[in-house]
Amino acid sequence: MRAGRVSGAHQDGGAGASAGQVKVDVSALVHTRTHHPEAIAEAAARRTRRPLLNEDGKLMIVAADHPARGALGVGGDRLAMANRAGLLERLCLALSRPGVDGVLATADILDDLLLLGALDGKVVMGSMNRGGLQGASFELDDRFTGHRAEDIQRLGFDAGKLLLRIDYDDPGSLTTLESTARAIDDMAARRLPVFVEPFISRRTPEGRVKNDLSAEAVTRSIAIASGLGGSSAYTWLKVPVTDDPDDMARVMETSTLPAVLLGGEVGGTVEEQAGAYEKWRSALRLPTVRGLVVGRSLLYPADGDVAAAVDTAVGLL
Repeated sequence: MRAGRVSGAHQDGGAGASAGQVKVDVSALVHTRTHHPEAIAEAAARRTRRPLLNEDGKLMIVAADHPARGALGVGGDRLAMANRAGLLERLCLALSRPGVDGVLATADILDDLLLLGALDGKVVMGSMNRGGLQGASFELDDRFTGHRAEDIQRLGFDAGKLLLRIDYDDPGSLTTLESTARAIDDMAARRLPVFVEPFISRRTPEGRVKNDLSAEAVTRSIAIASGLGGSSAYTWLKVPVTDDPDDMARVMETSTLPAVLLGGEVGGTVEEQAGAYEKWRSALRLPTVRGLVVGRSLLYPADGDVAAAVDTAVGLL
């Protein structure tokens, strides 16, 4: 095995949900990490790069930065994303599908994908703040514990992403707001795009953080996020579809910044997943919306067919 690329990732033939199934050799990954840790930087330096947008001007990104925030659940399975080999296999399969532009993830996952040779010719987005652990008392004091701007530049990645949840009753939101502005400045100084994912959030009586997806709340979050930092030249928005998708045209009039839709949590049935696709299809027609960033609903679809879920999402573009 050559240092810098693990040879244990390959695709099998087959039909149905198993078509093109990728197999990851965890032992090979661990061997490289143990004996050749420098192989990760070498793979990053060797990676074939591409523009953020192709000629069609659309972007289809698969997201997998949930585990670093302790958010491992999909549907009724609270630890669905905990199996790293399984997650990597699903990611490699998704990235192999036509029309998928790239991936959003934290360093540990991107390092594995680099070693597997899965990121050549793909857009690579580093996840920047994962300190707001799901369910923690400090969840809304969302510290930047992931990629820094200098890491994204050093590794030759293409963009960064950060989460901005604002609770008017939680002082921790102010810390996140200021940190977000400085991260936007750092990215703009390097001419690197940064995707800001804003929400107006609140805690339920049980203490759980809940994002407000009403049209007014999403509009307000977009207005706040758009004004952060000393320059908006490299800022993109990553926005949810509102509770009532008919409101999206008015909501997206709040800013001229380019935006992508986030997938969010989709119900665990085939019908609920189909409903999410229809919401995305309608919103993708809006002039500022340039694509999709979707994670769990594509990597862990209700029917188990990752390739079909990804292909359906690509078809919406």
